Amino acid sequence: MGGGVVQKTGGGGRRRRGRGRSRPMAEINVTPFVDVMLVLLIIFMVAAPLMTVGVPVELPKTAANALAGEQEEPLAITITGDGRVMIQTTEVPRDELIGKLRAIATEREGSKVFLRADGAVPYADVVQVMGALNRGGFDDIGLVTDAGGPTLDDTGN
Repeated sequence: MGGGVVQKTGGGGRRRRGRGRSRPMAEINVTPFVDVMLVLLIIFMVAAPLMTVGVPVELPKTAANALAGEQEEPLAITITGDGRVMIQTTEVPRDELIGKLRAIATEREGSKVFLRADGAVPYADVVQVMGALNRGGFDDIGLVTDAGGPTLDDTGN
C-alpha cells in the first residue's frame, strides 16, 4: 500500500556521476492509511452502541466491590421500573419465569446469574424473582448496582 514512486532525474543528453539514475521517492503516501482508518472509525462508531446488551434501568448505588469475571457470560435478569421481568433482553411473564429458567439452566454450565433491578422496584418483587431464580436452578445470584454510592462507615467515603 502506498509504495514509492520512482523518479527519473537528470537532464539532457549529458550524463554526470549520480545523475540519470532512478531513485526512490522519499515521500510517504498516507492516503490509503487515512482511508483505512476512517473505515475502521465508522465500523467502531456503529458497533459500539450494539455492544451494550440490556434493558435500561436506574440501578441503585452502593460502595461494594465488583465481582470477579468468569469464562461463561452470566445470565442477566432485569426487573424494570414498571415491574416487567426480562431475561437478557426478552420480556418473560412472571408465571412462565421458572419454566424458562429451568430450560436455560439445563443448557448452561454454570449457575451464575446477575439480577438487575430498578431502584424504584419494591424489595418484595426483587425477593420473589430471587426465589424464582433459585427454584429455576440458579443458586449463584449477583445483585448488580452502580458504584459510587454511600457507605455505612463513619468516614463518609
